[in-house]
Amino acid sequence: MASDIASTTIARQASTRLVIERVLREGPVSRAEIARGTGLSKQTISDVMRELERDGWVREEGQVQGAVGRSAVTYAIRPDAAFVLGIDLGGTKLHLALADLHGQIAAEVVEPTTREGGSAVVEQIGRLADILIERAGIARSRLRGGVMGSPGIIDPATGAIVIAPNIPGLDSLDVRGALRTRLGVEVAIENDVNLAAIGEHWRGGSKGANTFAFIALGTGIGMGIFADGRMVRGARGAAGEIAYLPLGGDPYDARGLRLGTLETAIGSAAISERYAALGGSEKRTVREIFDRLGQEDEAARVTVDEVARVLATAVLAVHSVIDPEIVVMGGSIGVRPELTERIAVHLAHCMPQPARIEVSALGSRATLIGAIGSAIDLVHRALFGVGTGASLLALPSFADVAA
Repeated sequence: MASDIASTTIARQASTRLVIERVLREGPVSRAEIARGTGLSKQTISDVMRELERDGWVREEGQVQGAVGRSAVTYAIRPDAAFVLGIDLGGTKLHLALADLHGQIAAEVVEPTTREGGSAVVEQIGRLADILIERAGIARSRLRGGVMGSPGIIDPATGAIVIAPNIPGLDSLDVRGALRTRLGVEVAIENDVNLAAIGEHWRGGSKGANTFAFIALGTGIGMGIFADGRMVRGARGAAGEIAYLPLGGDPYDARGLRLGTLETAIGSAAISERYAALGGSEKRTVREIFDRLGQEDEAARVTVDEVARVLATAVLAVHSVIDPEIVVMGGSIGVRPELTERIAVHLAHCMPQPARIEVSALGSRATLIGAIGSAIDLVHRALFGVGTGASLLALPSFADVAA
């Protein structure tokens, strides 16, 4: 008897998974269309849909005209059935957003990251999450999970932050456990640049690309890689750490051990140093250096051109390894068109078929959007067993449905 009950339960779970996956892929969708796509009986589908409606996960979305003149009710996921938390944790800024299952943001907040590090950061995230839930006017029980983007290297097996150079104390704390305790839900942790790549793939300019690289250049430099439709993290979570590429300087120079040779050569501090060495003012910010390009500042022109040349070499190296369809530039410096234009010029001199360079469509919100998309995927998998862990990549039409 017990084995019969267990078999029935497993069969119902499998049926629910098939139905939900079909609704996510094709919704709004009728029961007849689900039957054709899954092979399940109409009675089984009716039973599953009845349960999903009762529990508030799906709703009637409209009607579709049948081949013989009859109309059929169509169903779609209820976007407000659950909410997720997207967190973009930076060294200077903390950005949180509460979103529904279609990725629609219900409330968001930004404030400077506390300088006390460690547990204080977790408490700050908890306080801001409380504010968002109150603003959105939802019951806390409807928050079902979250994803946080963090700088540094994330262990792919445990989610632990192995190295967090800009936020002291995080790499010595069980951040996932602390967030679970404070928020009452599971919060996965991912490298912030990886999440930015996921955001671009979900709702940015690289939707249709199965293999692409997202390079973020700002204070430092990092990269997220999609290869054949999947996020590449590497054995220790360090895939895409191009800051350590032996370009722009001597990889054996001890000054590059902490930040990496490439980052030491073209990070924001290096750009300011280059400009000053060429006769420019030592007090200019990177933004001011770029702005001076329009004022025929020769030191600014040479500085940007040198940085673009080094970056083009990095793109060439990346292209040789993963052969991307597109390279998306992000970060406060990487999105500057003056830079991407020069990168393209240099690539034309060293590649027979230069990689296509584009500026991030999501800009500074890429990591946050990637966190939301990944959190939705985690909820789908936790509740229904649907998804791949690569943020909606098994559900290619869901982004279009949610947009």
